[in-house]
Amino acid sequence: MEHGRSGAARTAGTVVELDAAFFADPYALYARLRAEDPVARGRTPVGLPVWLVTRYDDARAALNDPRLAKDAAGFARVLERHPLPAERRTVFAQELSRHMLSSDPPDHTRLRKLVSRAFTMRAIAGMRPRIEAIATELADRMAAGPPEVDLLDAFAFPLPMSVICDLLGVPDAERGTFRRWSNTLLSSDGDAAARTAAGAAMAQYLTALVAEKRARPADDMLSAIVAASADADQLSADETVAMAFLLLVAGHETTVNLIGNGVLALLRRPDRLAELRADPELVPRAVEEFLRFDGPVNLATFRHTTEDVEIGGVPIPAGEVVLVALASADHDPDHYPSAEDLDLHRDASGHLAFGFGLHHCLGAPLARLEGEVAFRTLLARFPDLALAVEPDQLSWRASILMRGLTRLPVRLRDTAGPGPG
Repeated sequence: MEHGRSGAARTAGTVVELDAAFFADPYALYARLRAEDPVARGRTPVGLPVWLVTRYDDARAALNDPRLAKDAAGFARVLERHPLPAERRTVFAQELSRHMLSSDPPDHTRLRKLVSRAFTMRAIAGMRPRIEAIATELADRMAAGPPEVDLLDAFAFPLPMSVICDLLGVPDAERGTFRRWSNTLLSSDGDAAARTAAGAAMAQYLTALVAEKRARPADDMLSAIVAASADADQLSADETVAMAFLLLVAGHETTVNLIGNGVLALLRRPDRLAELRADPELVPRAVEEFLRFDGPVNLATFRHTTEDVEIGGVPIPAGEVVLVALASADHDPDHYPSAEDLDLHRDASGHLAFGFGLHHCLGAPLARLEGEVAFRTLLARFPDLALAVEPDQLSWRASILMRGLTRLPVRLRDTAGPGPG
């Protein structure tokens, strides 16, 4: 992806508009903000005023600052200070809001501890054979089908969704519907009614699924979480549903975009693609560079100030919304020299694609493993993989949180016949 288009976003006075152009390419805007206005005022598509933190050191500090809270009740009070028109307000189902990403200690500590054992390095390593089997099955299906596919539909989505659904014990039937709900819920356009409806449908589905696990427990993580909810000191009914929601959404969204964005970066740079094909042992390091270069999360989830704070020398009053620009921090040239270059040999350690501190992504080891297996499989099985459309025909999801394509049409094999004679 070329990061340098002019007009990546509009500015209105000193307020940065997080608009459609920003979704398409936030990087040019971020470069300007890091240089000129590193802690800037912004406005989301629904009109919510926010503060944008764009430099690496400031972002890392903000992610680990307890004065930038995450709890849902506190955030609701902050929103009362910045009222939005009724047609722009998304009403989230309560059952979906009481999870780790919307809580602070001690609740966060209790919730995270409950599932952390399933995401240890050892536990994740034990999942490799199953992940490889799913990737192989998907590649087999693609190889036997048409020469052109949407790689997101055919591979990037079903791989992590199958893995997380296997882990949680979620049946196959609703996986496509769940993806639509997730995409709608994470969108940032003005259709608040659609987001509210998607959240309500998701809450209803997951509440029924939790009831099923309570009545007929199986050997899966969701059954274990439901069992833990029997202890009032461990997990409430709403927290049980919210945990299922978070694990399902976070368990596939990050990896879908890691695969899609990484494949696009390679297909737009044939020299890098050839380099990785020639040395597949580079794949783990390449995955870290994909995460840094065009990671799956643009802006970290909402934080709010519980008191007056100063970030990067800029005072921010209590009761304000702060968005930490992970994608900008990972392009900070003061931390990553030649940050706009995709360098498969770069030491990209320390990138913020999975956040930092207390809320560092619990599923990061799983996403890394899925990414590694995905790229190894695609490189080995499809030596002629190429974009099936011009890059300017691609579009990006209308989400300030997620950084991902709406589709990725690719050609799996060269269908040209032999030349004359």
